[in-house]
Amino acid sequence: MAAFFQSLQRTIIAGIVLLIVIVIIVGILSGQMIKPDHAWFAFFMRWLHVLSGVMWVGLLWYFNFVQTPSMPKIPDDQKPAVTKVIAPATLFWFRWGAAATVLTGLLLAAMNGYIVQALTFQKGAHVIGIGMWLALIMAFNVWFIIWPNQQKALGLVDVPADQKAPAARLAGMTSRINTMLSIPMLFCMVAQQNGGL
Repeated sequence: MAAFFQSLQRTIIAGIVLLIVIVIIVGILSGQMIKPDHAWFAFFMRWLHVLSGVMWVGLLWYFNFVQTPSMPKIPDDQKPAVTKVIAPATLFWFRWGAAATVLTGLLLAAMNGYIVQALTFQKGAHVIGIGMWLALIMAFNVWFIIWPNQQKALGLVDVPADQKAPAARLAGMTSRINTMLSIPMLFCMVAQQNGGL
């Protein structure tokens, strides 16, 4: 059993199989099997959006609550394990989690017919619109500020040594801005659907 869970791929496949089993059991118990209609596809897109968002914001918070505050406590000879192995891998999932969250969110808004109303802050969709714009700003920050500067700071691209520290500071500050924006963004996303505003 322990060997099974040492494989991320097998763990993810098992999670998907478990999800399918749960959906079948719930369908049998409730007498409502999945109907592949618009409502089901919209629900499925929302689930993908939430799944992607958990990946993105979870890694954002990992960077800000765990990795960055822990770096000064790590002995210098051990820091390359983080900067050369862990951080680049985390940044890969971080930026693609951001892209998947934005893509699924826009698809969901289009499927449900409120994309224009939300992005233009029209009545009835202004709260989700604020959340969408905050997420778009955050995704822009990930792809066009954090990632390029982290590449410099981590030595993933060649730059003069004197550019690494300023790049690290800019990436770190932008990541902190995204952490700040994530709090109202998540509120807006949940409030619109659940009557918070």
